[in-house]
Amino acid sequence: MIEVKNLSKNYFSSTSGKFAGIGFPENRAGVYPDKNSGLTFNVNEGEIFGLIGPDGAGKTTLFRILTTLILPDSGTASVAGWDVVKDYKEIRKKVGYMPGRFSLYQDLTVQENLEFFATVFNTTIAENYELIKDIYIQIEPFKNRRAGKLSGGMKQKLALSCALIHKPLVLFLDEPTTGVDPVSRKEFWGMLHKLKLQGITILVSTPYMDEAALCDRIALIQDGHFLNIDTPTNIVKQFNRELWAAKSNRMHYLLTDLRNSDLIDSSFAFGDSIHFTIKNEKEFIAEKLQLYLENRDHTHVDIHIIEPNVEDCFMQLSQEKSII
Repeated sequence: MIEVKNLSKNYFSSTSGKFAGIGFPENRAGVYPDKNSGLTFNVNEGEIFGLIGPDGAGKTTLFRILTTLILPDSGTASVAGWDVVKDYKEIRKKVGYMPGRFSLYQDLTVQENLEFFATVFNTTIAENYELIKDIYIQIEPFKNRRAGKLSGGMKQKLALSCALIHKPLVLFLDEPTTGVDPVSRKEFWGMLHKLKLQGITILVSTPYMDEAALCDRIALIQDGHFLNIDTPTNIVKQFNRELWAAKSNRMHYLLTDLRNSDLIDSSFAFGDSIHFTIKNEKEFIAEKLQLYLENRDHTHVDIHIIEPNVEDCFMQLSQEKSII
């Protein structure tokens, strides 16, 4: 449904004052792309494909190219068989796009926004109501409320309804759950899986690593390059190190102290603990680290082996700076 080959885009970011983009060997001035250095991937029909990465990784740039809002510098991309440059008019008729920032008309009511977008695509709410029914019934009681007065979760549901009202073949969702409460996030992903059952292909980006497991396949992206593309399960299986977690009574010093230890290879803060990998020495590692930390005034030290998740894999790959 989506095919991308050697796609590149480079531009100067006035916000950061640096060169940014996707698919370049280096994102800085004076470096020009190799014709084979761009992003290459495909999304299958009826698949939920996730772009997982932090802010500034290149997710929105890629979305804007695939939805024909900006032109690539090199490479090719097609959506539902149409080229993003040559066939942009056809693509705009057949895709739905929900940008990261709420972009509907805030002075129009819920009903007026939905009617407007239906009219733009030469359809009606009634014609495709079954497609949006499960989503729209949650905001229908507020159909006469202005969009700007809705809560974050309600805005999200309205934006998704407007993106679906013309029954698109492909749905592009750029960080749709950012700033939304956990309950609304869970509901939203439930909606996406129902849409998948109706044959809609979904490309979704998110900075939340826990949402990766909800996708069929994911691409881990950083600094405009893919670190890995596979199913969430396979990516976790490829984690080739023994992973440990540590806690103590001095959590604000624990990360620094671990990084200063000769036993530690890498360490990162993960919620209420520190995840770390060790160097070649493995015998009595827990005892050695506990003694090391206790000598630095840590008490209630808890060190144990854990199973990695997608975020651990992302941190390992980003540290290795391996790209595909």
